[in-house]
Amino acid sequence: MIYIYIFSLLCFTLIFAFVIVKKQMHLWLFSYLKQRFFQAFSKNKAVKEKHIIIAICDHFDFGSSGEYEEGEEQILDIWEEKYPPLSDKHKDSNGVNLQHTWFFPFHYDRKNYVERLVKLCQQGYGEIEMHLHHDHTEPFPDTSETLRKKIKDCIESYAKFGVFCLPSGKRTFGFIHGDWALDNSRGGKYCGVNDEIKILAEEGCYADFTFPSLHEAQPQKINSIYYVKDDPLKPKSYNDGIDVKVGGQTWGDLMLIQGPLWIRKKWRYGIPFFPAIEAAELQGQSVLDINRMESWTEANVHVKGRPEWVFVKLHTHGAMKQNFEHNIGEMADHFFTQLENKYNNPEKGYLHYVTSREMYNIIKAAEAGKKGNPGDYRDFSIPKYVYRIT
Repeated sequence: MIYIYIFSLLCFTLIFAFVIVKKQMHLWLFSYLKQRFFQAFSKNKAVKEKHIIIAICDHFDFGSSGEYEEGEEQILDIWEEKYPPLSDKHKDSNGVNLQHTWFFPFHYDRKNYVERLVKLCQQGYGEIEMHLHHDHTEPFPDTSETLRKKIKDCIESYAKFGVFCLPSGKRTFGFIHGDWALDNSRGGKYCGVNDEIKILAEEGCYADFTFPSLHEAQPQKINSIYYVKDDPLKPKSYNDGIDVKVGGQTWGDLMLIQGPLWIRKKWRYGIPFFPAIEAAELQGQSVLDINRMESWTEANVHVKGRPEWVFVKLHTHGAMKQNFEHNIGEMADHFFTQLENKYNNPEKGYLHYVTSREMYNIIKAAEAGKKGNPGDYRDFSIPKYVYRIT
């Protein structure tokens, strides 16, 4: 009998190890367990007036190849029809409507797509930032120089519509890397440039919003807002860094703003407490459920020293039809209705719908020691882009 127990334990251990490696959990599981341990004894568990700052960061591409996809124009038609009334219907604690940030790839800048998104931005529905797919493969492998040129070309092209343009004439942008391969972090695939973080900073990037990821690109540091310093000779320089904190200052090359990465319970295989990875995605098989919000807030992404401001960065691929329900359909409408009914009160926490730029500004305000209503600091460091139609 004891041999059966030993054999069963061995099988369970092997299966568990297989799942851990397959899901890339070995990269971050220790950090997660460490966070859960310290939260159990934290003095911040009973924060009285919590503010929940939500940004939807959309990898708004039709397919990473950049080749023309049939039905692209219709996707923009649907967004123009469906998103404004949804956004107008949902308000945060300050009366601000639901916001969306379109991280739009440069290689899709065709058929007035950027101009159409700019019109939504002008109407107060969100903002546009940079999303970039690039590769190291032949016949045109990317180098530091070719990557820098692609970033510059994107800025110049989008600047015709005021995207990335500040009232002072300065240009800046938030960034999400295609295929999550920031700083050549996926074994040479989808990037090939080891000094990418430094290049981004030099070309005006104010922060990166790529993570979390369920790929090998995922850093060991999770549920954090932190500064990173690039090692131009090595990939994945963002694996660790210095936390942004109240009274702190800018460090290194770039700020990384992460979304929640957590383990939650869900129904699966008839088991009500089956563990599942929560990566804060609004897409695919991840049905929008108000209970997921508990995991997002439990992840407790915040500026050190300001625990009452909780940052929830969500991500999606909103240009893909299978994700319409998560972003502009009845599922999204029902979810945000539940969210506003449950929250937007002193007991649960005040909601704040923000763009990625506004989220960064609120983070910088916290770093500078500001407190109270985070909605007062949406334009604290970087003012609104000067959107225009040519």
